[in-house]
Formats: sequence, structure tokens, C-alpha cells
Amino acid sequence: MSIPSKYDAQNVESKWYDYWMKHNYFHSKPDSREPYTIVIPPPNVTGVLHMGHMLNNTIQDVLIRRARLQGKNACWVPGTDHASIATEAKVVAKLKDQGIDKNDLTRDEFLKHAWDWTHEYGGVILDQLKKLGCSCDWERTKFTMDEDMSEAVIKVFVDLYNKGLIYRGYRMVNWDPEAKTTLSDEEVIYEEKQGNLYYLNYKIEGGNDTLTIATTRPETIFGDTAICINPNDERFTHLKGKKAIVPLCNRVIPIIEDDYVDVEFGTGCLKVTPAHDENDKMLGDKHNLEVVDIFNEDASLNSFGLHYEGKDRFVVRKEITKELEEKGFLIKTETHINKVGTSERTKAVIEPRLSDQWFLKMEELVKPAIKAVLETGDVKLFPKKFENTYRHWMENIRDWNISRQLYWGHQIPAYFYGDGKEDFVVAETKEDALELAKTKTLNSELQVSDLTQDQDALDTWFSSWLWPMSVFDGVRNPDNEEFKYYYPTNDLVTGPDILFFWVARMVIAGYEYTDERPFENVYLTGLVRDKQRRKMSKSLGNSPDALKLIEEFGADGVRVGLLLSSAAGNDLLFDEALCQQGKGFGNKVWSAFYLTTLWEVSQDIEQPNSSKIALEWYEAKFQKALIEIEDHFSKYRLSDALMSIYKLIFDDFCGWLLEIVKPAYGQPIDAVTYNKLISIFEENLKIMHPFMPFITEEIWQAMGERSPEEALIVAKWPEQKSVNEALITEFDFASQVVSGIRSVRKDKNIAFKDAIAFSVLNNEQIQPTFDEVIKKLGNLEEVAYVTEAVEGALTFRVKSNEYFIPMSGAIDVEAEINKLTEELNYTEGFLKSVQKKLSNERFVNNAPEQVVASEKKKEADALAKIETLKASLASLK
Repeated sequence: MSIPSKYDAQNVESKWYDYWMKHNYFHSKPDSREPYTIVIPPPNVTGVLHMGHMLNNTIQDVLIRRARLQGKNACWVPGTDHASIATEAKVVAKLKDQGIDKNDLTRDEFLKHAWDWTHEYGGVILDQLKKLGCSCDWERTKFTMDEDMSEAVIKVFVDLYNKGLIYRGYRMVNWDPEAKTTLSDEEVIYEEKQGNLYYLNYKIEGGNDTLTIATTRPETIFGDTAICINPNDERFTHLKGKKAIVPLCNRVIPIIEDDYVDVEFGTGCLKVTPAHDENDKMLGDKHNLEVVDIFNEDASLNSFGLHYEGKDRFVVRKEITKELEEKGFLIKTETHINKVGTSERTKAVIEPRLSDQWFLKMEELVKPAIKAVLETGDVKLFPKKFENTYRHWMENIRDWNISRQLYWGHQIPAYFYGDGKEDFVVAETKEDALELAKTKTLNSELQVSDLTQDQDALDTWFSSWLWPMSVFDGVRNPDNEEFKYYYPTNDLVTGPDILFFWVARMVIAGYEYTDERPFENVYLTGLVRDKQRRKMSKSLGNSPDALKLIEEFGADGVRVGLLLSSAAGNDLLFDEALCQQGKGFGNKVWSAFYLTTLWEVSQDIEQPNSSKIALEWYEAKFQKALIEIEDHFSKYRLSDALMSIYKLIFDDFCGWLLEIVKPAYGQPIDAVTYNKLISIFEENLKIMHPFMPFITEEIWQAMGERSPEEALIVAKWPEQKSVNEALITEFDFASQVVSGIRSVRKDKNIAFKDAIAFSVLNNEQIQPTFDEVIKKLGNLEEVAYVTEAVEGALTFRVKSNEYFIPMSGAIDVEAEINKLTEELNYTEGFLKSVQKKLSNERFVNNAPEQVVASEKKKEADALAKIETLKASLASLK
């Protein structure tokens, strides 16, 4: 087999991925081995690979490949999430381009378009993960809208409803006017934005008096149903019991009293709009106020908005401000910073809205999940700092709004049969619903056609919170063999931004339905940011094309580049130079392998002592690194584990071991050394493989004929053995000696081909273990031990040991004297110029203190250098 001198990632990566797939290494079935299970955080079905996916899935692949090497039954379940809001938005946009309005379609007609979209784009991101080297069990690929997955979701909804945990309520919810659906509290992101505070005058009924209110939303005056004052505010005693007239619409509204009003904010008079503010709604309920909803579902004004009907709320804000000012109602405007809620998905500004929605009671459900993470440690978060975030969310949890006004998703299994709000039943099928409705109404004449299913879909997270169970059919068939074998899963890798959306909810569902944790460890990655610390996004244009990075640097290079700078829980400041570093590491290892293929191996040569001891040292070094690596893995410090591997192979193996054992130019290497070196190289490949799967498999297979059972992907992880610490310490000292010899050779221009004499004054009582290594790497005639300093020799120290290289024959003395004399003359001239400046009283008295100090340091440095140069010249004469 001809081995190319350069590594070609593009051809190698596709070759070995196809090979792994052909031999079914990724697929798992229950057997007698210890299972190791990961479920993928399902990316959106509409998604494409971005840097966050790259980081997250690289980490999962490292963990699954290592588990496979450890002999565990490794199972990594892939899949995608139907992503109700995001997918429906894309389908609506596509239909719009075709001149089709979603509102003109029936639910079934729309869903056909959604499924067409899903079938066309749904597998894109999973195919892209293959380019990264992800060793998922593709035969197990799941989609949250698969029939069995959907059945599990509906089953859980019905069960929770029957337990009294799901209820329907008319509440103030977060409304996304772009997606035209409600959102849970967790899907709203609050951002501080600069807006205005508008001061408006309202006339008092029956006179010429006025009162002034301050509002950030003048367009909502059409929904005002009261003005509220604090009963203890003496400024407004005269307003008690009176009524005010709303500007423009001239609606007469009561002036009510409540100590909810902050006398310090604004004017002390509060406009109350119960349909469009949660706090106003509470006031409205308390004082029996009318509720006037002024918005359509897209946040344009309805008929209550008079001549602004049909216009967007922000357009109206500009126009009504102008009208109020022209008509004398607007007194003044001030800039004002306030928190504005935006949709996590569409980025639209949220509208508070009253509507009938489905809610899940959370207060009791969360208790086992709080205990598992914060008390017993059954579920561990890495890094631990996220426990505080988890605690805050879970201990301040509110009921979960689980209904969405969307077609794409799991349709809520509630069936209405009458005119009243309570005229419904909840069941897994329409047939079951009919029987329940007959029982509830005592009407045996009811027909299926009399039932109308709720049009809303369930929140996407209501399906993904079942993911670790439902991918193994654990909800529908909890006693099945696979569920009992693979569940609970082992590790979950995800971003901290969905710690509550997904992670916490999976823990809640796990304890509710299995009385077990869904996973043991949660590794929370950082977010991928650019060098300016900005979160990578399409809108900012700062996110590189993931597939182009793989094309340029190879998948192994990109994986290493991401992981080397990605400590758990800390954001990654991404730079393409990191991928270049990863590619460079791969090239270094390939060059090391290529070098070994150039050597002729001889059975007739005796193993040199230098090679023997060097191989023993590297084995000790490898074992010590292996302990570090295992410790890093146990703490989910994958970046540190990779760095330990990187230093071991780059510095110790490529930098030292190969240099020691390689034969002289044109000479063969002894078979004992060669065979041991290749065995060590194979151990290196095993610990590299989880991080750099492609290049390691390529080298492994190129080392000799291997059967499919002998592929690196299913090799055996190295065993831990005792560590010879003394050998490591002795080599560290010897390496400093070699560095000292090389520095002298470079400084004195002594050609490496010329062997030199060498003596050591062994004050440290160092063992001669590595003398043969020092002799070879320094090209020394011998290593002689002396009891006193050698006169007329070049010297250097390592700790208290002194080393001597006789000058006679080693260097051109005359040339060295000329070089040192020239340097001495220059330094003495420089000293004079500095001392002249320091003898100038005007300079010393007027120059800044640090400038004078700098000049004095230059003087001291020059004096010391002159002394050293003179001593060196004296030793040569």
C-alpha cells in the first residue's frame, strides 16, 4: 500500500464514513454489555447545520465514540423536532410566495403543504451531521411527529388531564402577533429598549378639570376602562367618585382607587386597560371593570380603534401621537427605558392577550425534579454553577401554557359537543371521545359528527419533554425490552439556553412517568460567539458556513478547533485559526506516521539503550496522561482532555520520542524498537479517535491489513497501568540538558554533524538513566562525569548541575573573539549614550519619573552585559 506524504481529508472522510456505515458500527441492539445511551437534542426539522450544532454534536460524538472503545453498547439516537412555530412560519411564507393565503386553506390542506416541506427539507441537517463524523444510530432516527411519537404525546395529555393537572382557562397570555399564537413565559425574552413616556390629559366629566396620565403605549387608550389613583394620594382627593373622558373615543370611564398605584411613577394617575396588561387585568377583576380588546390577532387595531382600524400598532403609535398633540391632549413626551418582551422564535414584540388556553399545573410536578438536581444529585449539571439558574426557574415556576394557535403540531385531543365552554371531553381517539360525551351528557344519540376537535396544537416542548422515553417507545409500552435496557440514558449534551425549556421538563416528565431520572449527567456547552463576543447569527452575518469549514479544514480539524477552546459552560470565542490549528495537529500526526513508513526494519540490529529507555519513558508518560484524560472526562472537561492528548502526542511523541528512536539517515531501525513504537502509535490513535475519528482510522488501517472486527472504531480503549513517576522526572531533567546543549550549539554556531565532548558536574546526583538519550540528541562523543569545573569550556546550568563543552575543536575561537569584541564595543558605546543622558541634570529633573527609571534600567542592563562579555572573552584568550 502506497502511503502519500500529505493527508487528504476530503477523500479520507467520505471513504471511512461509508465504511463505518457499511459495517453497521453505529447500530446498537440490547445485549449483555453495559449500555451507554445519548439522545440527540433534536434540531428543528427546518434547520441547517450551524456552529452551535457543530459544537454540541462534536461533544456527543466524542462521548459516544469513547464509550464504544470502552466496550460499552453505545447507542446515540438521532432525530428532529417538528418545531411548530418555526416550521409553520416557513410554510406560510412559501405559500405566500405562491399566492396562497393560509386562512383560505383547511387544516388538512395546510398540513399537506407542511408535510411536503418536511419531506423535502427535514433530513438536511441530519445528512450534514454525517459530514462532521457523527456516529449516530441512523436506523433509530425519530421525528416528533412520527405516528408512535404522536400517540405518546396524546396519551400523556389525556393522562395529565385525567389526573386534574391539565385545565382550560381564560387567562392573560403572551401573544406572538407574527406567528399568531400564544407563547409560554419561557419563550418570551425581555430586552431593555428606549421608548417614550407620553403625558396625556383626560377631561373630567361635568367640568373643565383635567387629569394627566403617563403611558408608554398611547395607542391603547381605546381599551381604557378606568383611571386609577392611590387612595392615600392627597393630590387627587378631588377626583374621588368622578369620571374621566377618554381622548378621541370620548368613552366615559370611572376613576377608581387602589393602593396598587405607585404615587412616585409618572403622574400618580394610572390608565387601566384590562385586555392588554396583566396587572391591569387583575385591577379590572377586582373592580369589575369592562374589558375592551382593541387588537386583531396580528396586533393591528380592530373596530374599537375607530379611524385607525386595520393599522399596525406601531404605525398607530406614531399617528395617534401626532393627532393627540394637534388636539391638545398630549402635554409632553419624555424618553423612557423599559423592558419589552419579544418572541424567542419570531423576535416580534409580544402582546398580552386574554384568551382561552390549556395549562399544565406545575407546582407539584416539579418537586421530584428539584430534589433530583438540588438535593440527591441523581441528575448532575456540568458545570455545577447552573444549579443556581435551575433552582431559580424551578422554585418560581408558573403553570405552563401548552396550547398554540397553530395547525402544524399535535392537535389537542379535546372534543367539543355543545355551546358552553365546559362542553368538551378529552380522549385519545374520537371514538373514545364519543363514548365519554354520551356518558357525560346522558345522550346516547350523539354521533361522531357532533364532535368538533379543538383546533389548537400543543406547544412543541410538550412533545420534546418526552424525548428520552418516547424514542424507545417507553410511554406507550413501558415494559418493552429496549426501553428497559437503554433507559435511563447516560449523558445529555445541550446549551444552557434551553435548560428550562427542555432539560428541566424532561426531568419532570421522567419522574412523573418512570419514577426515574431520564439521564444522569447534563453537559451544558457554552454558546459559540465571534471574536467580538457577539452571538453567532444569520442576521449579524458573523456565522461561518459550517460545511465550508469542513471542506477547508477537514472535519477532524474543525472538531479539534471547536473543542480546544470550549470549556464546559463557557462561551466559545470562535476563530477559524482554531480550525487551522486542528488541521495542523492532524498533519503533524500524519507526518509522524509517514516517517515511520520510510524506515527499513532490521531483525539483525540490537536495540539501542537510548531507544529502550525512551520507549519506557513514553509508556510512563502515556499512562500519566491517560489518568489525566480519564479525570477530565469524569468532570466533562473535554477541552482539557483534548489538550492533554494534544500535548502528549505533539510534544512528547512527535517532538521527543520519534527524534530519539529514529535511525541515522540511510540506516535501518531495529525491529524491537519499531514494533514497540507502532504499538505505542496505535495507543495514541485510540485516545485521539473520539476527537479525530477520520485521520485516526485512516492511519490505523494503513498500518496493516485489518478485518472489519479490527477497525479502530471498535478497538479497545487503553488500560490504565501504574506510572513510573521517577522515569518521567528524570526525563524532564534530561530534556532540559538537551535543550541546553542545543542552545549552546545554536549560539556558538556549532554544526550538529560535529560530535562534541561533554562533561557534567553532577551536584544534583542525577541518575545516568538518560545519558544515552542526551548523547544521541546532543551528538556528544561521551557524557563524562567530573568533580570540578572544567576550565576554558562553554558552560550552562540545569538547577545546580553544571555542564561543560570544551571549546577546543568545538568552535572557531578567533571568530568567536571577533564576534564578542564587536558586541562589547557596541554595548560600551550604548552605555556611554545612556550615561550622558543621565548626567544631564535638566533631563533628570524634568523628564517623567518612569522615563528616568527606564534609562537607569538600560544602564544597569548594559553594565551587566559588558561584564558577561568580558568574562567570555577572558575565557577564550
